[in-house]
Amino acid sequence: MYIPRYYREEDRLKIIEFMRAHEFATLVAVEKGKPLASQLLMEVVEEDGQLLINGHMSRTNPLWKLFEPGVEVLVIFQGPHAYISPTWYNHLNVPTWNYQSVHAYGVPQILTDPAGYRAMLARLVERHEGSSAYRLEGLPQDFVEKNMAGTVGFQIPVSRLEAAFKLSQNRDDQDYRNIILQLETRQDDLSTGVAQAMRKNRRVDETPPSD
Repeated sequence: MYIPRYYREEDRLKIIEFMRAHEFATLVAVEKGKPLASQLLMEVVEEDGQLLINGHMSRTNPLWKLFEPGVEVLVIFQGPHAYISPTWYNHLNVPTWNYQSVHAYGVPQILTDPAGYRAMLARLVERHEGSSAYRLEGLPQDFVEKNMAGTVGFQIPVSRLEAAFKLSQNRDDQDYRNIILQLETRQDDLSTGVAQAMRKNRRVDETPPSD
């Protein structure tokens, strides 16, 4: 991924936190020289220092059939993004776009251990159901096994991470503050998300400079 130096994020903990917060990701593989992709729910975990991406898909999805020994796939984790108007700067400039994105690479492996696969699915259900009583463990076993048989689980040991957090880091404090305020006036989720990421990335003085 092309990442200008201002926007390259190398803090591993920040990157993993971002991946976990945006776990509905895009898995990309290559079929006869052409990319094939699916949007899938991922589980990002660490085991003995190794970053792992766990996931599953319908058995009818052709993507898993492209998994080959030694051949990497790409998983794209995308956060909020928003248009940045040049009218928000204190000088002449051009339009741009702020965003956060992580590209993770690794060689996928099909999960062949039914118990391990079931445990991964149980964790996903528990996390997303929250306070609901719905749990994999409480369902009829034949129902669970039937549905598991219609899916394929996989695990990707991450060999390489690339993170671009383009949040106007190259702007002075005055422009940076104004971009946040302008994004917040839009009141849409994407603009608000970018504004929140910018506030987290740099402390902003809410008092505008005096003339």
